[in-house]
Amino acid sequence: MLSPAAFPALFVLLWSTGFIGAKSGLPYAEPATFLVLRFGLVLVLLLPICLAFRAPWPDRKGFGRMFVAGVFLQAGYLGGVFAAIHHGMPAGISALITGLQPLSTALLAGWLLKEPITARQWSGLVLGLVGALLVVGERIQVAGMSGLSIALAVLALASITLGTIWQKKHGAGVDLRTGAAIQYIAAAAVLAPFALALETREVHWTGEFVLAIFWLAIVLSLGAVFLLLYLIRHGAATRVASLFYLVPPTTALMAWPLFGETYSLLSAAGMGLAMLAVWLVTAK
Repeated sequence: MLSPAAFPALFVLLWSTGFIGAKSGLPYAEPATFLVLRFGLVLVLLLPICLAFRAPWPDRKGFGRMFVAGVFLQAGYLGGVFAAIHHGMPAGISALITGLQPLSTALLAGWLLKEPITARQWSGLVLGLVGALLVVGERIQVAGMSGLSIALAVLALASITLGTIWQKKHGAGVDLRTGAAIQYIAAAAVLAPFALALETREVHWTGEFVLAIFWLAIVLSLGAVFLLLYLIRHGAATRVASLFYLVPPTTALMAWPLFGETYSLLSAAGMGLAMLAVWLVTAK
């Protein structure tokens, strides 16, 4: 059985595949439609698990809190990232904007959760941002980027930051299985009206799209998200958020053989800085 000590590394590895899945699937469906289908598939798989294992459901107040967490962590974050890329934002810039999450989470965690953040951790947070910039900086292309895409990426950043804080503060007493199910119900409920009102809802059911949506639903939504919720419950919000610095370099490393994207010495140096940054933030 996998040791909990390996959960952070496994989370980074799985979470990093989200960009690969999005890049593979978005050409065949618009973002809100894509995500509603993804969340629907997750619920088809997750609800029977909750029933089979008789997972306890929270009371009305707990349900509402997990619903809010789903609006932030699932609908706001994923919806913002997918829509930003759909409206012309290069993935590199999207990664940089959402890569500010460890810093923004540290600021809010110190204020709202009263988590102490040392000078070493602050230096690690800044160093991690520099590492992420080195990895994706050479891939940035500003051409074709609109104000709407920037606003959507900022929405994603704000959502994942607030969602991490909210989950840390209110998710401790909720079963991870039913809590996650409520979050996906919330995300589908929030994004479905956007799909109905703003999108054609046309889906090209190619083999690549089917593979992408199953990967995102099973590996990301049932694997990586459960790991994230577990890590938030058992660790400080700032330490968990720092793991996101490892996502851009890991994704770039995956994209190298899959999409033929270059992985230069500068990218390798950035990955090294990101790893050092996470150690500075998380080491006790």
